[in-house]
Amino acid sequence: MEENWTQPAEFFLRGIADRPELQVPLFLVFFSIYVVTMVGNLGLIFLVLKDPHLHTPMYIFLGSLAFADACSSTSVTPKMLMKFLNKNDMISLGECFSQFYFFCSSATAECYLLVAMAYDRYVAICNPLHYAVVMSKRLCVQFISVSYLIGLLVTSVHVALLFRLTFCSSNIIDHFFCDLIPLYTISCTDPFINTLVLFIFAVFVEVSTFMSIIVSYIHVLFAILKTKSKKGKSKAFSTCSAHLVSVSLFYSTIFVIYVISVCDTENYQGKLYSLFYTIIIPLLNPFIYSLRNKEVLGALRKLTK
Repeated sequence: MEENWTQPAEFFLRGIADRPELQVPLFLVFFSIYVVTMVGNLGLIFLVLKDPHLHTPMYIFLGSLAFADACSSTSVTPKMLMKFLNKNDMISLGECFSQFYFFCSSATAECYLLVAMAYDRYVAICNPLHYAVVMSKRLCVQFISVSYLIGLLVTSVHVALLFRLTFCSSNIIDHFFCDLIPLYTISCTDPFINTLVLFIFAVFVEVSTFMSIIVSYIHVLFAILKTKSKKGKSKAFSTCSAHLVSVSLFYSTIFVIYVISVCDTENYQGKLYSLFYTIIIPLLNPFIYSLRNKEVLGALRKLTK
């Protein structure tokens, strides 16, 4: 009996807001966001698959990023919508760990996909004559495969360590999805090992990938400044600025959650930041990349005709 009591079969997700009058408006808002997110990301994947002109490394990586965004949004949003709609606040232990597994795998893979996209822009702008040779389809497949493989491995370690925790004081998760730090705060087992591993992995994944992206774009910036053609500069800046906007939004929020907040789990205030990287960024990414891209817009026009 004591073992069953110390390891609850279900958790209670507190969600974003407890006020009953906000449930329906919040459901409508987040349902609309989820629909637009899925249409934008899945539509972008369909365009990349459908149009032969988009079968290039840049768009292959963009399609892979859209798939990661669709997965991360789907792992979090439907459960949140269910809570708004029918007060279904409970989530089983298995569902909780599975939700985190799919979300974290997608988010970690996205970090490495952003590095691959930065490297692709570096080769395209700094070494255009050898672009077709360097950025082969084989290399693209390797980049994408390694990105998702690292995501799965990193997340597997975190989930494996969750099984060493017991939850005897409370089964209430003060969050809208099963994230690591809210789980650590209700654990009766000392989560020091879990927290240390989370911090090490977060620093390694986020800092290393972010620095790789910055180094790539420093080279790109110098190459752009050396370009005499105003049209070439404008096109390069347009493409790279869209990438950097997405990178800045994504990394600033996950850095606050998984590097800074992990040092102060008692005062964890991550709901607002979590909304950005779980809900808002997957919504914005396809539009950041697509609305300023003539090739994607051209493929969309051909498809609609």
